[in-house]
Amino acid sequence: MAGRIPQSFIDDLLDRTDIVDVIGERLELRRAGSNHKARCPFHEEKTPSFSVNQERQFYYCFGCNAGGNAIGFVMAYDHIDFVAALEYLAHRAGLEIPRETDTAPATRRNEPVLAILERAQTWYRAQLQEHPAAAQATNYLRQRGVAAEIAQEFGIGFAPPGWDNLIRFLDAGSDTHTERTDSAITLLVESGLAVARESGDGHYDRFRHRIMFPIRDARGRTLGFGGRVLGDDQPKYLNSPETPVFHKGRELYGLYEARTHLRGGVPLLVVEGYMDVVALAQFGIRNAVATLGTAVTDEHIAKLFRHTSDLVFCFDGDAAGRRAASRALDISLPALGDGRAVRFMFLPDGEDPDTLVRRIGSGGFSQLIASAQPLSEFLFATAASELDLALPDDRARFCQRAAPMIHRLPPGVLRQLLLGELATRAGIPASTLEQLTTPRPGAAGPRTVDLPEHRKTPGAVTEPAAPAPRETPSRPGRSYKTPLVHHLLALLLHHPHLCTELANALEPLRGEAIPDLELVFKVHALLQQNPGYTFNHVLSYWHGMHGQEQRNLLARIAANELLLAPETAAGDHLAEARGIIARLQDLAERDKPAAARLRGLLDRDALSAEDRARIRALILELSARTPNDPIINEAKQRVTLAL
Repeated sequence: MAGRIPQSFIDDLLDRTDIVDVIGERLELRRAGSNHKARCPFHEEKTPSFSVNQERQFYYCFGCNAGGNAIGFVMAYDHIDFVAALEYLAHRAGLEIPRETDTAPATRRNEPVLAILERAQTWYRAQLQEHPAAAQATNYLRQRGVAAEIAQEFGIGFAPPGWDNLIRFLDAGSDTHTERTDSAITLLVESGLAVARESGDGHYDRFRHRIMFPIRDARGRTLGFGGRVLGDDQPKYLNSPETPVFHKGRELYGLYEARTHLRGGVPLLVVEGYMDVVALAQFGIRNAVATLGTAVTDEHIAKLFRHTSDLVFCFDGDAAGRRAASRALDISLPALGDGRAVRFMFLPDGEDPDTLVRRIGSGGFSQLIASAQPLSEFLFATAASELDLALPDDRARFCQRAAPMIHRLPPGVLRQLLLGELATRAGIPASTLEQLTTPRPGAAGPRTVDLPEHRKTPGAVTEPAAPAPRETPSRPGRSYKTPLVHHLLALLLHHPHLCTELANALEPLRGEAIPDLELVFKVHALLQQNPGYTFNHVLSYWHGMHGQEQRNLLARIAANELLLAPETAAGDHLAEARGIIARLQDLAERDKPAAARLRGLLDRDALSAEDRARIRALILELSARTPNDPIINEAKQRVTLAL
């Protein structure tokens, strides 16, 4: 099924869904007054702080601030994307999802590719159990300690020896040679399963005499394969090529299998090989994933952080492993907001996760994960490499290396703490360090760690930096009270009918650089265009159309009913909102130069008594500073005419 899902269907789906039932299928809920409570599935806690409000169809955790509607909960708990969550809820409600056709053609082209990959996966799996040559594959898996249950869960299969076994199987249902050429063969090539002969005479199977590892997305769909050779052919490991549905720099092996084992703050362990993931799972370590023969990318990092807030990278302890770790550090920095962690685990010489877990067992391996090196320690160790910090010259180079890395962190507590630690290690005041190392506005910071050439990852491609969250611009000398804006958002979310009354009052604030004010205008516009919307509908719209940061902010504001007085009458809510808008206007006006404030008042069609009083005060202020400014006479004439 292809195409964009209409917002009207999403709204209807929410109206048909009871969040208490959805969450109750996954958690043990207990009624507490008008709400239901449980222990939060998104962080460890002893006392339940996870609350579900049936009337408002909303959940919120007062411990970790997770919150949202039924769609958001399914996304977070099941580790699936927005569309997959909608598909689950629609199936549960017995509804078929309609699709708008404007984006259908590109998406529809992928459906036959996905279908043939699933058929191939089923066939590979059957060959492991039925093919006469499969004994070598089953013996290899047995020697590696892979039980039948684990092989089945991961969908491990077998590509038999021979040049065209898969091609002949997938062609079996075709009636003519022309049909085979035009349909199955074309799809096999497009999906990466078949390769055209250089001579131009026919095609052959890409994967031959290999143990097959299906690479799945978070929805369990097979996107590609990795194959481990059983004979002497090269390469030892072979991945699917880039296809319309498979991109090595984006996908992770084992993520589909690991996603249900990430409850209660369990970290995701990133290793380098398929067999490492499978071997660790065999020993009960179910939180491992592997990259697909590529260095870690920013797309990997974004995907990993959608499933956990704690990443542990596992690398060899040799020089090559530490170079790879340096790259993972560099790629991770822009995504490391407060509350997220990246750690580094280095293996003993000559060991890989597979051999190490066999030697020390799951308990010993879990201890190594728990004691992995924090990002801060690895960052400073990387920056201090080959330097003598007892020497002032080397301490200066240490700062030159470390500071750009730290400044690539998003603004927040972690960045400030690391800058303070860098100042301590360098032996200079933190304020001096920050003044000397803060990037100039508009200056492009370094993309990679400033390492000696021989320590850089061979063949590593420099990719564009993932943008750090933008700080809302503000004017010097003024610190706006963001909760004031949040209070206004809460009023709009809980009392959508106010949006009509507030349209004119909000307009003078448009364009003001007040944190989160732009979000007020977005929510206001959405509510005006959709008169029947509740805040539950607003959140579903943000799930599909906007970024996670804004969505989470709205969820927190909607959940924090302490911002509002529930007993306040509707008329008082309107007066309260107008009062907030007036205060925000006043704050914005105070930061403008007097002439700009005066021009804003003079441009109004009609002047109130309060406006005239402000104009007189500004005339006196400007007359003392710039008595010849033409705007003074214009203002005097306007005030006279307005009397």
